[in-house]
Amino acid sequence: MRLHDYDELYKRPGLYEQVYHDRLQCTSPVKVDGILQSALSAVNEPITELRVFDLGAGNGIMGETLKSHGVARLVGVDILPEAQMAAFRDRPDVYDDYHVVDLTALSPETTAALRGWSFNCLTSVAALGFGDVPPLAFINAMRFINTGGWLAINIKETFLDRTDRSGFSTLVRELIASEVISVHHLERYRHRLSMEGRQLFYFALVARLNGPVPDDFMARLER
Repeated sequence: MRLHDYDELYKRPGLYEQVYHDRLQCTSPVKVDGILQSALSAVNEPITELRVFDLGAGNGIMGETLKSHGVARLVGVDILPEAQMAAFRDRPDVYDDYHVVDLTALSPETTAALRGWSFNCLTSVAALGFGDVPPLAFINAMRFINTGGWLAINIKETFLDRTDRSGFSTLVRELIASEVISVHHLERYRHRLSMEGRQLFYFALVARLNGPVPDDFMARLER
């Protein structure tokens, strides 16, 4: 079994937590949650009014963190059915709904179901940039967030430099340059340890959505 064989990890109760959080000391759910709370406090908005789309929800660790602060609604989305199974098994009271779906190929039924939640926050922790959530999937997730809503994500530090091949460096720069989002907080921090004990650094980003993502946004990126 490899470290990123999430489908196999999720089948075994407690294994993901033991590997990533106990042994490799992952701090990202707490870090992203903390800076989101700080951004909300700075503009006097209560976390209890957030209706959250949790992208790459996995077995619900980030969802559980958000739920403990009383978010109004929480919906998980992941491409792996094993993730949904593990979330329902290990954290049955966390999510109001959980969809197993490929966000690059949404059906009209799933689109309508997600729109019905009227999300004002998108979270994604330890999911972006590795192929499971490509740039198009992230943009499609953003399209479910109301104008004025929040983004709270993290991403590996190399995915934000110009050598990045995943497309997220160009994506984030263009989102900022085109003023689709306004950055409230950007912080480099230690995400976790590698299997060899080396420190792995990520960026945590909290931003506000200023308006809808343009229909031609991905085409502009490709040019």
